[in-house]
Amino acid sequence: MKFFDAHCDVLFRLFSDPSLSFQKSSSLHVTYEGLQQTGSAVQCFAIYIPESVRPESRFFVALEMIECFYTQILSNPKMKMVRSKKDIASLQQGEIGAMLTLEGCEAIGESLVQLKTLLRLGVYSVGLTWNHANMVADGALETRGGGLTAFGKKVVRTLNEEKCWIDLSHLCERAFWDVIELADYPIASHSNAYSLCLHPRNLRDEQIRAIIQKNGVIGVTFVPQFLHNDQRPATIADVLRHVDHICSLGGENHLGFGSDFDGIAHTVEGLANVTHYAHLINELLKYYSEDQVKKFLFHNFYERMPK
Repeated sequence: MKFFDAHCDVLFRLFSDPSLSFQKSSSLHVTYEGLQQTGSAVQCFAIYIPESVRPESRFFVALEMIECFYTQILSNPKMKMVRSKKDIASLQQGEIGAMLTLEGCEAIGESLVQLKTLLRLGVYSVGLTWNHANMVADGALETRGGGLTAFGKKVVRTLNEEKCWIDLSHLCERAFWDVIELADYPIASHSNAYSLCLHPRNLRDEQIRAIIQKNGVIGVTFVPQFLHNDQRPATIADVLRHVDHICSLGGENHLGFGSDFDGIAHTVEGLANVTHYAHLINELLKYYSEDQVKKFLFHNFYERMPK
């Protein structure tokens, strides 16, 4: 079955270590060879700016990661940039869609011009924060817990006008509700259920319901510390618990996956890299119909693309 993975950090890995090869590298969770082997349809590639980068350099680091996207990802003739349903529908046999996303608006500072530049270069989905505060809003680990700034509201309006996804993962709760009120196309690319795992990066039930009501999608993620609070390795069964819970809240048509591969030091047992999506699919098919699994893996994100 084809799948749509809403979040990985391969660009950060390739940017940080130029010796790595996207084509085939045992050090990467996501490679072209792995995507081909598993039957991927769309893989999202996040631009993540490390906190260690000085503010005046962040936009330029984002540009370097976009250059990496073009030179290392899209240089493969079977990898095609996708920015719409039409682009994905036009993929030929053996081709894989590559979607460029932004994980946190630290890169744009307080400039709508810089945001629009990134959109013109191919960014389709924008996460407003990483874990801490920026000029847009406060992140999930920011103790202040502030909402959208005046500039943040301009960012949301701009993304609405451009028909881009606004990614709610990493926002603090107050900012989440501010965005839900204003956003036309909200998603959470890689977040799980707080009621099953008490982590500030996870979504409370009322937040999950709000995304569903806005016709968005929640990408269940494979980050072990977002799956359970026990002192044991995470398993695929833990992933399925979050799938079950989101479905119980009315999320059958609003649930997908955002692995966070290459952004995590430890992986779920049986989900060590992108080729192991096959293991997840096999487990899902034990409890859900084939049509439901197809929705979870691909159609729910695809059908809710705003353009």
